[in-house]
Amino acid sequence: MSAAVVGIIGGSGVYDLPGLEDVRELTFETPWGEPSDPLRLGRIGETKVVFLARHGRGHRLSPSSINYRANIDALKRAGVTDIVSVSACGSFKEDLYPGLFLLVDQFVDRTFARRSSFFGDGCVAHVSMAHPVAPLLRGRIAAAAAAEDIPCVTGGTYVCMEGPQFSSLAESQMYRSAGFDVIGMTAMPEAKLAREAEISYATIAMVTDYDCWHPHHDDVDVASVVKIVQANSGAASRLLGRLLRDFPAEHEPCPIGSDRALDNAIITAAPARDPALLKKLEAIMFRFDQP
Repeated sequence: MSAAVVGIIGGSGVYDLPGLEDVRELTFETPWGEPSDPLRLGRIGETKVVFLARHGRGHRLSPSSINYRANIDALKRAGVTDIVSVSACGSFKEDLYPGLFLLVDQFVDRTFARRSSFFGDGCVAHVSMAHPVAPLLRGRIAAAAAAEDIPCVTGGTYVCMEGPQFSSLAESQMYRSAGFDVIGMTAMPEAKLAREAEISYATIAMVTDYDCWHPHHDDVDVASVVKIVQANSGAASRLLGRLLRDFPAEHEPCPIGSDRALDNAIITAAPARDPALLKKLEAIMFRFDQP
């Protein structure tokens, strides 16, 4: 078993990690370009932690311009075994109210302008995304929320839109009628790339609004999102702090195989693989080069 290293990807309003000790910054130039921000390495309790601000400090990057491949590659190179993504989301259900945390277990990808795979011509791979969230990791987050008495619901579907604009009323009503739970702009292709990199992944969706479907609430805007995120920053910090302090020292094998996702995914025969692409994949396919 390998040592557990937890990566925290902070979304809108989450640009640092309170309580992180022995901090040092690490800048990577990955084969896919630069990550959103320097990685901040440290520890909370005895747990090794790597924090990355998804949009960069100061929120410089829009959801569509984030270099998701560079972010996940850099976290992989830093030794991260588990990723906890924190994302602001709109809700499609009355009981998923602003201020609630939702631990989603499914995603619907509606993005269209993002590079969604490390693989391609020269080395083709098809990983399973049937169950995109690592259940042990999600369970640990739920336990931490319960221990801190933080309102949190387990299970739900996150639809990821391209953005950067918010939904039209027709879109919001369509997603609601489809039975989706929340909407955001950043979980995809992040979750897909984490799976390709064999990193266990889970999302904490922080509900900030009712999108624009709710007849008795104002339409979503940046000011309302920021207001809820700021109000919930303390709860988010407590939740992550408890999760990390209680995290096991050794990485737990994922029961759905998210940490061995490439075992049966690479279809290109070894002699036909492009050496140039393999060089770019050196961090992602690291364990395949080991004796």
